[in-house]
Amino acid sequence: MDYWSSSVTMDDEFEKLVLRMNPPRVTVDNTSSRTATLIKVDSANKRGSLLEVVQVLNDMDLIIRRAYISSDGEWFMDVFHVTDQHGNKLSEDGVAERIQQSLGPRARSFRSLRRSVGVQAAPEHTTIELTGRDRPGLLSEVFAVLADLKCNVVAAEVWTHNSRMASVIYITSETTGLPIDDPDTLAKIKQLLLYVLKGDRDKRSANTAVSVGSTHTERRLHQMMYADRDYDMNDTEYGSSDRCKPLVTVENCSDKGYTVVNLRCPDRPKLLFDTVCTLTDMQYVVYHATVIAEDPEAYQEYYMRHMDGNPISSEAERQRVINCLEAAIKRRTSEGISLELCCEDRVGLLSDATRIFRENGLSVTRAEVTTRGSQAVNVFYVIDSSGNPVKSETIEAVRKEIGLTILRVKDEVYSKSPPQESGRFSLGNLFRTRSEKFLYNLGLIKSCS
Repeated sequence: MDYWSSSVTMDDEFEKLVLRMNPPRVTVDNTSSRTATLIKVDSANKRGSLLEVVQVLNDMDLIIRRAYISSDGEWFMDVFHVTDQHGNKLSEDGVAERIQQSLGPRARSFRSLRRSVGVQAAPEHTTIELTGRDRPGLLSEVFAVLADLKCNVVAAEVWTHNSRMASVIYITSETTGLPIDDPDTLAKIKQLLLYVLKGDRDKRSANTAVSVGSTHTERRLHQMMYADRDYDMNDTEYGSSDRCKPLVTVENCSDKGYTVVNLRCPDRPKLLFDTVCTLTDMQYVVYHATVIAEDPEAYQEYYMRHMDGNPISSEAERQRVINCLEAAIKRRTSEGISLELCCEDRVGLLSDATRIFRENGLSVTRAEVTTRGSQAVNVFYVIDSSGNPVKSETIEAVRKEIGLTILRVKDEVYSKSPPQESGRFSLGNLFRTRSEKFLYNLGLIKSCS
């Protein structure tokens, strides 16, 4: 074992010891606010604590309206104002316990980054990871290959951004209904999918690797796209758009040694999860943060340093943080009409549906595939093959071919109109009056003015 691996192991064991001695305390408060439930988390500090808490709230489909975060020192304190999907307060059943479990000594770490094409066996399914250059009809080709290889897709999530595609697909054997663990079959799946991904245009030449360990699907998609450097592509071809570009500033607070990140964009579910994932992958530690998402727009402010304890030291690094945060937000805000496909699940369903999309000139920009019992519940975001909005007559033609009662247009709940920028963007004054006042009163920070 080399020195780095030994140091990581020792750090992990120390973190687990500290957590056993000081287990996290989670309280659920339904009385302090008339409009939201307050979830308060106090715990010994360890790398990734903030992400793990936000991930649990994300997985419970909770909407974070406000958040106040402080983790300067050996302890962190987070306060989240949350509601359910309908804007109602929560019942207290199970919320605190789930968060405590996520922060306990047995919680999984999310440190590893894996390569671009991988297949792994899990207890209930085999997981396939794909990254490559996006193009019209790519998803149809992927599902067609899997159907031809007698693979049943039980779940999948697909993101596209800046001409790149990443997907995590869960499959079982069509004949046995069990995970596929035969080495020859796995090698054939990887080889054929790699051939599809490369096509005749992907100059990056995707690699193949057998994945080790497992992780959260959306967390993994962020890791894959970040590793694929979707944030620094300047493609103006199919799939790229600046219509929903967030506004981000990055400045150093010299007297306290922090880098201060201000972010403003249209609010949507899971926004905080996406930005925290990115900062964690970039090896930054958030010491203080404030999130306000009660209006159509969301505001986030982070006081952070690199893992080595230093703030951002160059203009190139500052710009990279801006680019990466913009990419993290836009990966999940794919443009297009949302179509929901609900019917009895069967092998080849996704291959047939996406083939019909392709034959009618539709390209999938994002997809969420799930199986609930015997029912398939799939959501596709589609544009035309030129990257433009789809005509209504095309949508109706596709619906008639697939089935009017099976394929429906899913109403968009959240506006995707970009914020209007006036002059030099800065949230300094806003957060001085809202977030810094809160942190200053606790004695956690001083003014950076």
